[in-house]
Amino acid sequence: MEKKDFEAWLDNISITFLSLTDLQKNETLDHLISLSGAVQLRHLSNNLEILLKRDFLKLLPLELSFYLLKWLDPHTLLTCCLVSKQWNKVISACTEVWQTACKNLGWQIDDSVQDPLHWKKVYLKAILRMKQLKDHEAFETSSLIGHSARVYALYYRDGLLCTGSDDLSAKLWDVSTGQCIYGIQTHTCATVKFDEQKLVTGSFDNTVACWEWSSGAKTQHFRGHTGAVFSVDYNDELDVLVSGSADFTVKVWALSTGTCLNTLTGHTEWVTKIWPIGREINCKCLKTLSVSEDRSISLQPRLHFDGKYIVCSSALGLYQWDFASYDIVRVIKTSDFSNVSLLGFGEIFALLFDNRYLYIMDVRTEELISRWPLPEYRKSKRGSSFLAGEMSWLNGLNGQNDTGLVFATSMPDHSIHLVLWKEHG
Repeated sequence: MEKKDFEAWLDNISITFLSLTDLQKNETLDHLISLSGAVQLRHLSNNLEILLKRDFLKLLPLELSFYLLKWLDPHTLLTCCLVSKQWNKVISACTEVWQTACKNLGWQIDDSVQDPLHWKKVYLKAILRMKQLKDHEAFETSSLIGHSARVYALYYRDGLLCTGSDDLSAKLWDVSTGQCIYGIQTHTCATVKFDEQKLVTGSFDNTVACWEWSSGAKTQHFRGHTGAVFSVDYNDELDVLVSGSADFTVKVWALSTGTCLNTLTGHTEWVTKIWPIGREINCKCLKTLSVSEDRSISLQPRLHFDGKYIVCSSALGLYQWDFASYDIVRVIKTSDFSNVSLLGFGEIFALLFDNRYLYIMDVRTEELISRWPLPEYRKSKRGSSFLAGEMSWLNGLNGQNDTGLVFATSMPDHSIHLVLWKEHG
């Protein structure tokens, strides 16, 4: 058929085809397909794919693609990444989507990271860690063995754990290896604090002492309390040491000379926790905080203070005070588990424990997201035979701060039980 005649025929057929019903059109196409050979069928297949399978992520401007992707949940997006290399490339580069997903999981966001593919990788790491927490598989345990009597005092910083014992010794341990770095002879230790050069101990003999790690020599002795010393802190720059005692007082000392500069009174029980002070030596009580007029409802020995909020646990729940006004700004009920104590409180997570478990709470939802079984650890009135390890992750995980020590407690057999973050799978 000549081209001119073919075009005229095709026009007539097209006009007739358009006048048919949908059913007639379908029957016509079926008949034409039955008459087609391999060349025609291949041609039909190629053109139908272009007409019907429109890749909108490939055709749309990138900004519009990102806008549409924001409406999908992360799990669906991960499935969409399997459609094609192009889809995976576009979806992986949607920074806002993956940053939001990471924030929702309690992950810290560093806006300075410019790599567009970075945050999908972070999300995949985050979802794995959160699954481990949910499945109670995020931690592992180990023990430190070396003391021959009960261990009362624990202090942790920068991967090192100091322990003070009734065996008249203090030891400094590398938590990652379990190796003892220093071991020196001391008095009975009720509390310890250390830096690279020295160790400060509060004792059941009612005194505070300062020791040199390298030689084990006692460099200063602080006498004046009439009860065991359960808390100490010091500042080399200010030349100040502060101690809290079972005699219900807090004393401020000159670190270099051992001279008592001030005695603070007002507590009606043991002083088991003190906080770093500024340059003011003559301190005064600003406010007494309580959760109930019922004096039988007491606050637990541990509290959190970050300069903005004070958080403490009680039988009624977790109480959060605004430090500027001393008003209660939040109460988190802990009715699901009683006698819970606070170890750490952050913007995203809280670390708590009781006689059986270590708990992680998402403070945004006030829900427990993980727990870890604890052995029968040694318990004491002042509750200082346990401590939290690394704390920065409480303000949000970032894939690097979920390492090292989570919790440590002394055991009846004089060992130290450690709960550590398990490495990422």
